Amino acid sequence: MIGGAIGLLSAAVALGVGHLTAGLVGGTSSPVIAVGSTAIDASPEWLKSYAIRTFGTNDKAVLVAGIGAVVAIVSIIVGVVALQRPRVGVVALVALGTVGATAAVARPENGLGAAVPSTAATVAGLLTFWRLRRSAGLATSVTGAGDAEAIAPASFDRRRFLLAGAGAAGLAAVSGLAGRFLIRRAEASASRAAVRIPAPADVAPLPPAGADLHIADVGPFITPNDRFYRVDTSILVPSVTAEGWTLRVHGMVRKEVSLDYASLLARPLMERDVTLTCVSNPVGGGYIGNARWIGAPLADLLNEAGVDPAADQIVSRSVDGFTVGTPTAVVMDGRDAMLAVAMNGEPLPLEHGFPVRMIVPGLYGYVSATKWLVDIELTTFGAYDAYWVRRGWAQQAPIKTESRIDTPKQSATVAAGRVTVAGIAWAQHRGISTVEVSVDGDAWRPARLAAEDTIDTWRQWVFAWDASPGDHTLAVRATDDTGATQTATQADPVPNGATGDHTISVTVAG
Repeated sequence: MIGGAIGLLSAAVALGVGHLTAGLVGGTSSPVIAVGSTAIDASPEWLKSYAIRTFGTNDKAVLVAGIGAVVAIVSIIVGVVALQRPRVGVVALVALGTVGATAAVARPENGLGAAVPSTAATVAGLLTFWRLRRSAGLATSVTGAGDAEAIAPASFDRRRFLLAGAGAAGLAAVSGLAGRFLIRRAEASASRAAVRIPAPADVAPLPPAGADLHIADVGPFITPNDRFYRVDTSILVPSVTAEGWTLRVHGMVRKEVSLDYASLLARPLMERDVTLTCVSNPVGGGYIGNARWIGAPLADLLNEAGVDPAADQIVSRSVDGFTVGTPTAVVMDGRDAMLAVAMNGEPLPLEHGFPVRMIVPGLYGYVSATKWLVDIELTTFGAYDAYWVRRGWAQQAPIKTESRIDTPKQSATVAAGRVTVAGIAWAQHRGISTVEVSVDGDAWRPARLAAEDTIDTWRQWVFAWDASPGDHTLAVRATDDTGATQTATQADPVPNGATGDHTISVTVAG
């Protein structure tokens, strides 16, 4: 028990001090964050997809908790072994620090200075290990002939050890929380608070009054920022300031273009309602949201750079090294592709890409919606595979026509009589023309559609069902403005988006 406590507390202090130091040096240099980010990059595609399906937006928290659990188990085992072989504890702490430092320095956004938090963590862990051993009356030397300089004094002062242990636990907790606070309160937060988004030159009309049916359990037409889905590879939200942000446009262009945040805001801005969808969204899933964005037209910037006609791919890069490949022709075909700076009337939230992200209507996010954007390279699909393409996803992925039942919920029990069945349908950049509902596999019957805002946004729908007692199955399907009806064939999200009719089972009480 004593050895396990020494090992666990030493590791906890090391991680806490490492996190605190990272709050001063840079959040992505935290040993836990760096190792977690490296684990995400190295994980096989099936594991990433499973994590997103199973844990949703909590997948990063689960990963960090998993790393913590592994470290805890290993440190307890090492602590027990180190009772007789203290050198094992020293080697384990040094190894932990080395792994953290290596992972941090290897991150694209970091330099050699990113090793500082792991170094500080190692020193703090070793000092704690030494102090707790002394408090327990154990030999502290790890040199000499027999690595196991045995347990020294026979006396064990329980009170002294408990006080030292409590001090170590307090240090681990305080330093870890302080580091989290510093990281989250980084300069980016203050920078965002100071930003004032200019009025757009091209203002979008308000959504028509009938676009929102105001039905309980069907989300509002415009998704609030704090309820907008988030799926990305960043454990820690990157900290990018508006003052330090620059964008480079290069590659297969006539001339390179660079601009800073002030220059971007000085360009003519447009305002648009656009629905975003994640390719990981399962049939009936929630990885979809609709917001009002303000940004600079991306096509205008590319025209200034002069795109080589042979450049069929736009590779956009996030500050953390994440890459997205977008078809050049799609961005240049007249749709409202933009470098977004505002979301629902305020500067982009940090977790949604502040200060600048890409928005390309009609494409799944992994091929269009780069957050924390810092680089755009014109190239070809033959020359470069972006992050998710290298992991088995399709190079090009237009959003598929889909629909979802939001009310009633799966396995709900409802009263007999008139039941409201409602939800949303989407086919970004094509628009929705009809939505139909089928009960128990019978004929498809039309639902009533909400007013259409634009072809780039989702559309709410409602169906009045005269429900009879018993168990029933409800299904929904949508047809887009091209006349194509969503396929009933069930398919997983990999490699280019899920398909199938959203079907639920309900019970009607007599």
